[in-house]
Amino acid sequence: MDFYAIDIFNHLVNYTKYAKNLAVLIGYEMELSRKLKAGSDIWLNTPRITREASGTSGMTAAMNGSVNLSINDGWIPEFEKNGKNSFVLPEVDHNLPVWDQDKMDSDNLYDILENKVLPTFYDKPEKWQEIVFNGIDDVIPAFTSKRMVEQYYKDLY
Repeated sequence: MDFYAIDIFNHLVNYTKYAKNLAVLIGYEMELSRKLKAGSDIWLNTPRITREASGTSGMTAAMNGSVNLSINDGWIPEFEKNGKNSFVLPEVDHNLPVWDQDKMDSDNLYDILENKVLPTFYDKPEKWQEIVFNGIDDVIPAFTSKRMVEQYYKDLY
């Protein structure tokens, strides 16, 4: 019943029909999710701060060797070692008008991409590989079903 969001989505779908370098992937489900995560080098997650639901896509992306580039919300504060296992945008005051938040997030995103992510990926492949493996090593013990079940058992029983 979120007609505003549906209108935005429909606009994006129609817009991308005529763009050579954009696509909207519909029917996002487990198989498509698996293919995207297995084939990505970086997992971009930039909703407005306080609006990240949980971040399970970022967790599974890290498990598949994708480096997270994210806002500091959802699961990321429990995981991130900025520049060591992920890249994190500085927090923006969520009380600011949304256009100010969006401008600041956009500026921060491009700054991190241009000055940290791309130089590391292209000019320092050993460092990039270290970040990838740090992400895998850091995400698996803390964000698996096994850890969750053990914690539930310990804390509840």
